[in-house]
Amino acid sequence: GNICRSPIAEVVMVDTLTKAKVQDVVVDSAAIGGWHVGNRADPRAISTLQNHGLKCPHIVRQIRKEDYSEFDFIFGMDEENMRDLERQKPKGSKAELLMLGDFGLEKKNRIIEDPYYERGAEGFETAYQQCVVACAAFMKERLQK
Repeated sequence: GNICRSPIAEVVMVDTLTKAKVQDVVVDSAAIGGWHVGNRADPRAISTLQNHGLKCPHIVRQIRKEDYSEFDFIFGMDEENMRDLERQKPKGSKAELLMLGDFGLEKKNRIIEDPYYERGAEGFETAYQQCVVACAAFMKERLQK
């Protein structure tokens, strides 16, 4: 985990907030599972971001219990992510668990599919485009009230 969709979403969210001059927001991404901890994002994710003029300095980490109290929002990309996040969420933690695709995307396109097993970079571009829309919509709905 944390090598395809989430680093793309992290970089896109930072870019979205920076361009809108929204400050004092900490953005990070993390894996539910620990398979790739310490690695860089998938090369296809990095090149997709580079094609849009964005850098991806992300190093994979696994979500920690503390994240649920240190962050206001934690996003999942699909229903399985959401179930795993809900299951791991400590009682009394403040983080609101949200599906990123619920912001700005049509219901039929709200799942940001994992492009890891696809050949080529087309799925990464699709995930990037979904993140651009969803991050901007989230910012407008929740951070710029």
